[in-house]
Amino acid sequence: MFKLLATVLGIGYAKGGGTVAAVACCLFLYLARNHQVLLRPWPAGLLTVGLLALGTLAAQRVEAAWGKDSYRVVIDEVAGMWVSMLLLPLTGPRLLVGLVLFRFFDIVKPLFIRKMEQIPGGAGVMLDDVLAGLYTNVLLHVGVYLGYL
Repeated sequence: MFKLLATVLGIGYAKGGGTVAAVACCLFLYLARNHQVLLRPWPAGLLTVGLLALGTLAAQRVEAAWGKDSYRVVIDEVAGMWVSMLLLPLTGPRLLVGLVLFRFFDIVKPLFIRKMEQIPGGAGVMLDDVLAGLYTNVLLHVGVYLGYL
């Protein structure tokens, strides 16, 4: 069960699994964009906390078999992409810009993101992507506020 969750239903076995998982998250969010639960702070926050908790647990459980931050574990990319779009009105262009920004931060790992990987266990697996998602989210909110997105 933890392998299925960590790989997001097997996406982690695909070539470029991290990007595929982030795109799958974008597609899910795009299809669910009319459900206001994603825009209300309390339900969105509870869903986010639940995703982070399950992702951390799954990453922790598979680490013994697959090693630290295995390429197969992509629940962290889903969580990071989810955080990237948290409390934003979801449109195609915003999702696309969010995806590009998130993958940039996740791959390049600037601004303390790389340090998060040093945290042991499932928390370290998740936190670098969460921080990349936070940076993305802030930039997207600024873009929306300024009228660019």
